[in-house]
Amino acid sequence: MAALAGVRALRRLCGVALFLSQLYVLSGRAGSLMTTKHSQPQSTFAKSLTSTSTNTPYFKVAESTEIPSYVTKCPSNGLCSRLPPDCMTCNTNYSCIYGKLATFDCKVKPHVHCVDQNNQEQENFTINMTCQFCWQLATTDYVCTNSTNCMTVSCPRQRYNATCTVRDHIHCLGNRVFPKMLYCNWTGGYKWSTALALSITLGGFGADRFYLGQWREGLGKLFSFGGLGIWTLIDVLLIGVGYVGPADGSLYI
Repeated sequence: MAALAGVRALRRLCGVALFLSQLYVLSGRAGSLMTTKHSQPQSTFAKSLTSTSTNTPYFKVAESTEIPSYVTKCPSNGLCSRLPPDCMTCNTNYSCIYGKLATFDCKVKPHVHCVDQNNQEQENFTINMTCQFCWQLATTDYVCTNSTNCMTVSCPRQRYNATCTVRDHIHCLGNRVFPKMLYCNWTGGYKWSTALALSITLGGFGADRFYLGQWREGLGKLFSFGGLGIWTLIDVLLIGVGYVGPADGSLYI
């Protein structure tokens, strides 16, 4: 009887152990299912974040507010036909007759405001100008650079390559900045009247030659007392007609 009771107790113990093991397995599956259900929306949310972060954000490019330099030359609310050439863009008509008046269709540049004869703002207008290239203009219509390294009293008279720019109010065809060969015309600040006065009064001491920067000739006149008056008379004549000039080769002012 004791052995039979022991066998029954052992069976019960095994049954309890089997029940506990099955319960443990079932609880593990339920936990995995719950983990999967909760992790799925998180992964979806993570994917959505990832996909969004890979897209390049769109930023609207701000328009430039910088005012062009030519605007300072353009009077505001003036007549369009009287604007400087830098304030407009014109359709060039190269078929016009040289030296004759021609009409050109023009349009104001950005940031430029002008009006017509009726004080109404406009963008498109016409201008009348003489048909000629910029380098064919009169010398009073452009400004050129000066050279200080050429001789103005040489024979033949030297030329130099100058850069010329058309004045703001002048209209012409082609480039408004152009090169041009000009005669040497620079001055070092020497006055013809001063040189002549020194030659007449103190020419015997070489003052006129010293003033013009010709110190060798000045020393010669000084130590020879003006060649006993002969050099003085000759220099008065030469300076008077402009044959003797500054030693640096510049012109009198």
